[in-house]
Amino acid sequence: MKVIDNRAEAEFELTVEGHQAVAAYQLEGDTIVFTHTIVPGAIEGRGVGSRLIRGALDLVRDRGLKVVPQCPFVRAYMDKHPETRDLLA
Repeated sequence: MKVIDNRAEAEFELTVEGHQAVAAYQLEGDTIVFTHTIVPGAIEGRGVGSRLIRGALDLVRDRGLKVVPQCPFVRAYMDKHPETRDLLA
């Protein structure tokens, strides 16, 4: 399972068993604002959201961007994973 940056839709995507989890964002210069995360009910509770955000943050790091975690799920993930805090804008 690979996280994809669908820039046309401004969302990171992870497909699991035919269901797509998404983390929507807005790009503002060299900052990415995560606005919301959606994990379909059929794949909830299995760590899909965390895998999605971990992969998205890896891609963000590779692009040299900073993060504004407006989405509560992304904010909670970053709070629990101090190794991601250097990405905070």
